[in-house]
Amino acid sequence: MGITLQQLQKMRDRVRGAAPRAAAPVFESSLREANSHTVILGIDPSLRGTGFGVIRLAKPHPLALAHGTISCPATWPSSRCLVRIAETLRDVLRAHQPTVCVVEGLFYAQNLQTAIIMGEARGAAMMVVAEAGLAIYEIATRKVKQAVVGYGAAQKLAVAKMVQRLLNLSKLPEPDAADALALALAHAHETSRYRLAPLKRV
Repeated sequence: MGITLQQLQKMRDRVRGAAPRAAAPVFESSLREANSHTVILGIDPSLRGTGFGVIRLAKPHPLALAHGTISCPATWPSSRCLVRIAETLRDVLRAHQPTVCVVEGLFYAQNLQTAIIMGEARGAAMMVVAEAGLAIYEIATRKVKQAVVGYGAAQKLAVAKMVQRLLNLSKLPEPDAADALALALAHAHETSRYRLAPLKRV
């Protein structure tokens, strides 16, 4: 029985171990990329009180590397607050070298002025993170609460208590810092399971 040159080449490739492999599903390759991140930065942006939290994935539970609130007095003009947010986050990035960032998803504010102010703080934070070369994802508030507490309408205190428990913290984190840590934990949860829908990158 005769064979073609193409068939002969394929046989040689198989003998050498160079046979082509089946392509991996798209969601599988994106999962591997997401799971390669072990240090996650969560940011809960606000002009007067931006929360941040950095966690490292580990066993038996994730470790909190840093968390806090970037507080700005009400007497400060917006521009000064934005500089404070940017400078503090640059320090956090240098100190802990996170590999991915997650921010709270946009919400529809009833007050247009509030939405503008929140957008300014969010933009300042995202600019610094993007400047450092990190991928930025966003998760809706309800999804964060669902992932961390198991209830999408949980109160902030419930979120803080569960964050304290999951990270084995000695004391309850500040509300804004707790929300940022919850974002990081939710991202870790979302990337630890197979998903057909990709995470929302911004």
